[in-house]
Amino acid sequence: MTFKSRSLPFNLVAGVCVVTLLAFLALFGGLIAPYDPNALDLGARLTGPSAAHWLGADEFGRDTLSRLLVGAQASAWIAFTTLAFALTLGLVIGVVAGFFGGVVDRLLMMVNDALLAFPGLLLALGIMAIFGASSSGIIIALGIAYMPAVVRVVRGSVLSIRQLEYVDASRVMGNPDWTTMFRHVLPNSIPPITVLASMMFGGIILSEAALSFLGLGVPPPNPSWGNMLASARPYIVQAPLLILLPGICITITLLGINLMGDAIRDMVDPKMQGGV
Repeated sequence: MTFKSRSLPFNLVAGVCVVTLLAFLALFGGLIAPYDPNALDLGARLTGPSAAHWLGADEFGRDTLSRLLVGAQASAWIAFTTLAFALTLGLVIGVVAGFFGGVVDRLLMMVNDALLAFPGLLLALGIMAIFGASSSGIIIALGIAYMPAVVRVVRGSVLSIRQLEYVDASRVMGNPDWTTMFRHVLPNSIPPITVLASMMFGGIILSEAALSFLGLGVPPPNPSWGNMLASARPYIVQAPLLILLPGICITITLLGINLMGDAIRDMVDPKMQGGV
């Protein structure tokens, strides 16, 4: 008997490698940084790569490599936390709206549609004006901005699942609605959310970098890729690496996440499984 081996798709392997590296930096980026990211070395201001500073130093003589590593830690931690917040809130609201229907569904979806009417980044900017520039503020702002899409997907899934036989069987057995909803309906609503979450993760990282670039993200002098781009703008001619390196980090991260999201979508979508 022979077995036909199937290799993993390249986009899945590449995406998982990038996300794994990002998760590693989120946990250990500060530990492996060769210098304190805020330590000043005025004699090394705007210098290029050297034995002391492998990727050069910024306008204050701070080590660029150390700031990139700690900036990855900040960006990844905010992205992971924001995604968890948006998914948790969206799952609960979507399941409740889809399962109960009626007035509850109409009221919840009215608020959700009102949030969807605003562009995500514009909504986040408005919320950040309330909470101020901080890591917790950006998590809340982006979480609320990305939550309506989760609610829509979960509600649509629940509307079809609640008509199935095992949901009726749970009710006939005398289980309360909350037990049926969270024990039987919610777990079966998770697969479509997996694809959406992989796509949202890259968007959250890009949005966090945009808010930090505008001065509404991680407050200086603490580094993030976004505020490193902002602070490097006046020195783009003298030290182009200062603006290129954070941009390259953001680009590679988004590319890896999008590749992984495409692979997950291909595996979950029955129409694409033949190709995988």
